[in-house]
Amino acid sequence: MSCTIKDVARHANVSIATVSRIINNQVGYSEKTKKKVLDAIEELGYQPNAVARGLISKRTHTIGVLFPKLSSTLVTDLLSGIEKATHEAGSSVIVCHTESNGEKTMKYLKLLNEKRIDGIIFTSAPLLGEYYDYIKKMNVPMVLLSTETYAYPVPYVKVNDRHAAYTAAQFLINKGHKKIGMLCGNIEDAISGKPRFDGFKSALQDHSIPFDNSHVVFNRGFTFSDGMDGLRTLLQQVPDLTAVFAASDEMAMGAISSAYELGIKVPDDLSIIGYDNLSIANMSIPPLTTVAQPLTEMGEMAAKMLFELLDSEKTVESRIMPHKIVERKSVIAKEG
Repeated sequence: MSCTIKDVARHANVSIATVSRIINNQVGYSEKTKKKVLDAIEELGYQPNAVARGLISKRTHTIGVLFPKLSSTLVTDLLSGIEKATHEAGSSVIVCHTESNGEKTMKYLKLLNEKRIDGIIFTSAPLLGEYYDYIKKMNVPMVLLSTETYAYPVPYVKVNDRHAAYTAAQFLINKGHKKIGMLCGNIEDAISGKPRFDGFKSALQDHSIPFDNSHVVFNRGFTFSDGMDGLRTLLQQVPDLTAVFAASDEMAMGAISSAYELGIKVPDDLSIIGYDNLSIANMSIPPLTTVAQPLTEMGEMAAKMLFELLDSEKTVESRIMPHKIVERKSVIAKEG
């Protein structure tokens, strides 16, 4: 049978209130008393009741994180940063897989409300009005991660997708490529799809390279299969491309696999640059040149901002995180 806080107090010969203050890091006891209580907790194997502590502190020391997709390697890197900061803050994480489904998202928000979580990190998807309204009624802070909103006053952590895509296209141009294609996500995706397309298009125009829609294949998402199928379509439309910008690393690796099946050598016949710098980018053959998002750092920053909101009445500033090109072996200079 598990012991209670009363058992700890009796064993240490102190009051229940003293044990409670020590467990909750409050003041009002000596170091000698603290040692007696901590020794009693260890000897008895006492585990503080999180629900009971929550009733006292009005905190459950738990945050909710909503992801539209759990199979992506990108999620692993973001979650790694979130968990690091959350663990350091003495809290834990509940991860919810929404599948970008409105009904499922609302069910998860209701579940998180029942669990009385302290705050929410909402990732990689548009923040719809019904989500915002419900979270506001929950009266908990929220931080957006790898997404943003202009409609609601919610702080966010993300990379400037338009600028990062511009940087990728500019990198290919600086390598001497002029016949450049793009494997794009969903153009109706205002978070990642359209900004990355706009950045690619602007880079071509700014460097006096005529833009043609035939040089872009729009996909439903950013997956490996989108990259595989997309490259075949792209090369059918423009057979003499020398370089391709894929709007995600998964798409880029799908394109590399498709090129292999078509007998096209990367980078000798076709240079490919990705976007994200996932941990698997260094494992492809050839290793993938890509635009790096500091994903783990972004997750950690979002969690730290959330705890800052919890610990203070002040607002926090949104963060645009830096991106950079990580050059590996999938892009070479175009001669002539």
